[in-house]
Amino acid sequence: MNKTLFDKVWDAHVVRKIEGGPDVLFIDRHLIHEVTSPVAFLGLKSRGIKVLYPERTFATADHNTPTINQHLPVADPLSANQLRALETNSNEYGISHWGLGHQKNGIVHVVGPEYGITQPGSTIVCGDSHTSTHGAFGAIAFGIGTSEVEMVLSTQCIMQPKPKSMRINVTGSLGRGVTPKDVALFIISKLTTSGATGYFVEYAGEVFEKMSMEGRMTVCNLSIEMGARGGMIAPDETTINYVRGREFSPKDAAWDRAMEYWKTLKTDDDAVFDKELTFDGSSIEPMITYGTNPGMGMGISNPIPDAEDVEGGVTTYEKSLKYMGFSEGQTMVGKKVDYVFVGSCTNGRIEDFRAFASIVKGKRKADDVTVWLVPGSHIVEAQIKEEGLLDIFNDAGFTLRQPGCSACLAMNDDKIPAGKYAVSTSNRNFEGRQGPGARTMLASPLVAAAAAVTGVVTDPRTLIQ
Repeated sequence: MNKTLFDKVWDAHVVRKIEGGPDVLFIDRHLIHEVTSPVAFLGLKSRGIKVLYPERTFATADHNTPTINQHLPVADPLSANQLRALETNSNEYGISHWGLGHQKNGIVHVVGPEYGITQPGSTIVCGDSHTSTHGAFGAIAFGIGTSEVEMVLSTQCIMQPKPKSMRINVTGSLGRGVTPKDVALFIISKLTTSGATGYFVEYAGEVFEKMSMEGRMTVCNLSIEMGARGGMIAPDETTINYVRGREFSPKDAAWDRAMEYWKTLKTDDDAVFDKELTFDGSSIEPMITYGTNPGMGMGISNPIPDAEDVEGGVTTYEKSLKYMGFSEGQTMVGKKVDYVFVGSCTNGRIEDFRAFASIVKGKRKADDVTVWLVPGSHIVEAQIKEEGLLDIFNDAGFTLRQPGCSACLAMNDDKIPAGKYAVSTSNRNFEGRQGPGARTMLASPLVAAAAAVTGVVTDPRTLIQ
């Protein structure tokens, strides 16, 4: 029987099938951080169980980390305790730990691919919903809960019902100023935040084939925001070239064996998906959200839609607009911006900072806007400096912060004040996500850059040279 890419990877990892129940799935790589792992380790200790394969688990601190003065003790007691617990537990169980000050430290979904931990055809889990990022490599990657973190630590397996399959095709070419982030926000706006619930999505078509690995990671990262269990893209030469030579990538004969397997990782002709959708890439323009979930997005040149044209109910829609201080029919262009955040596991890679630099080069930061530029890892930080991007930022009045999750979520010092508007390259714009009362507009690094130099929501196509 012809199989989808998802079927091939899933079936290769099934240890046991439970009749009428979930599959027992072997996990190749387990990523952990300081937020969801402490309780899991307490569970192991209470039962006197060890970590079965510590060499398959990798720990990095990211959610609670400050993005300035990382050499100093962490001031917040809760954050400091969680960071300390991750280090203590990792050392006790023989797990690689990349804490603050470690050269490999960074956002878990950025450093995993950078060091070759993420590989095609593998299964990857983490106690973090945006683990779907790693599907960009043709891996099955998904977030898990704390009890499941304990399960994987102790057995290297997890019980999961097999999701349904969906393929989303985006054909043609993207227009000027349209980035992978815009593609993802466009798809979510069409499907809504629940449109892919119960599915694992494969992205296909010319638009994804032309994307860099950074772009593919951005798209797969946001799969969870339309309700999907995860997203994946078939590996190709772009994937192979990215993975080759990284620290944890296969070497020599092992590389040759891996290549033979990776070349089989594509959906067979005539394989049937439970659902299939197709969009025209040329119809996508730079996107921005106007509400309080990632599905409330639109092309930046459009007016905010009327309630009756949006799924989800009039009352909920009106509540969302009231929180944001917006009204139906208004244009987003020209809306005041107080903060700009570039970073997160969605857009904290070198390609994102190159895009930001392409807009701000030769310009000046708007006086009344606070801008946080936060690389996803020390590798990205070093690339920014080596490529001269830091000079462009400094000349334009921007400063670069240290790696971490930063203003993606209100679990560290980088919080947006109540009532203030932020253009953010992160993944969620829920009420209070970036701080109590914060108002978040999700967008691409190009839209973020345009806002940073104008002080208002601006169509980046008007600033592209």
